[in-house]
Amino acid sequence: MRNPLTQEMIEQFRREFENDSHANSMYAAAARTEIKDLVFLPMEAAKLNGAFSVEIKTRGITAQEKSGRCWMFSVLNILREKVAEKYHLNFFEFSENYLAFYDKLEKSNNLLEMTIENASKPLSDRKMEYIIESFWDGGLWPMAVDLIEKYGLVPKSAMPETYQSSHTEKFMRLLKTLLKKDMAELRKMIAEGKDPSKRKEEMMGEIFKAECICFGMPPKTFHFEYRDKDGVFYSDRNLSPKEFYEKYVGTDLSEYVFLINEPTDLKKFHTLYQYHKIGNMAEHDIRILNLPMDEIKELCIAQLKDGEPVFFGCDSGAYGDRTEGIWDIDSFDYSGIFGGADLFMNKKDRLELKDSYPSHNMILVGVNLDENGKPDRWKIENSWGKEAGKEGYFVCSDRYFEEYVYEAVILKKYLNFQSIEALEKEPVLIEPWQI
Repeated sequence: MRNPLTQEMIEQFRREFENDSHANSMYAAAARTEIKDLVFLPMEAAKLNGAFSVEIKTRGITAQEKSGRCWMFSVLNILREKVAEKYHLNFFEFSENYLAFYDKLEKSNNLLEMTIENASKPLSDRKMEYIIESFWDGGLWPMAVDLIEKYGLVPKSAMPETYQSSHTEKFMRLLKTLLKKDMAELRKMIAEGKDPSKRKEEMMGEIFKAECICFGMPPKTFHFEYRDKDGVFYSDRNLSPKEFYEKYVGTDLSEYVFLINEPTDLKKFHTLYQYHKIGNMAEHDIRILNLPMDEIKELCIAQLKDGEPVFFGCDSGAYGDRTEGIWDIDSFDYSGIFGGADLFMNKKDRLELKDSYPSHNMILVGVNLDENGKPDRWKIENSWGKEAGKEGYFVCSDRYFEEYVYEAVILKKYLNFQSIEALEKEPVLIEPWQI
């Protein structure tokens, strides 16, 4: 039988609060102070200061502004370092707007295709609920790879940012509305026995036009002209985006492996999983390899030592401060704000109860190893502009890394035999909402 709250219980709670001087002091402080500032421990945060024993030189900080394109910026920030190094450039940046244009176009097409495929299902079906609610601005490493391999890349000069491309909330809200209207129409057509293919193509034409208005039309060809750090001028004219990628980047993206750390009952370590995501292309699934965190750390360190940044995903809302440029569990005493209540859960419980998830992607560009060769802090290049953190760079403690990092992308050559063997097996198929 359920036990309701009683007035006697509430009166007891009142007396306990009134007699708790610490709780009353915290109330006075919380009334005019942001919680994270109230619980911040500066001497703990100071322990994260210092140089890094392994550190990669990078060429400037990018800014995703008010958009959910962190994943895209992170992938392109890794690739731009290869271009800048190869062609002796002081600074280079790809057009994130170009890739984001096709990302939204592919996501829209995928959503409408999945609507058609599942039109017989009721809206209350779990798959349909996922389709209805899962259209978003964010993404994953494999999604960026699919886009690059299909559409190529262009430098930022060929398709610069617009206000809408860097402030996507309103556009995404309107696009979702348009897509849901289209979904309703397609479901009705199929229920009436009509072929939806022509109408669906018209819908995609409307979405393409809307994107051109807000982001600009992606170039079919462009000129790549630049001066290297020695002042020598180069000009390469009438390149297509795919020609530019193949000629100036040429990285074999199939050599990278998308790793996750999910210590849950549903997923086993050293196992390859596969699922289809709304955010991906209609013709592609996503594959992920689940590994223990100690192995992921070793792989990250090995790749950093060879001068290669590491794409990773973490819960940026946990134990972080944008101004200080840190993520660290020990630097924030959140238990104090709730009168001593312990808020910390283990990683398994956080994931299974959906209290935490990888909300932000960045790149690792350094790590500090202690006297025993173990990491104690990690250097991060963010995409929040130079005003955030230490001129755009952040640091996280190893304890935070252990608990709140969930994804990493590693070159296949660094994986051990057990992981390579797992990659060669048939993947375990799961539903996207099980990630």
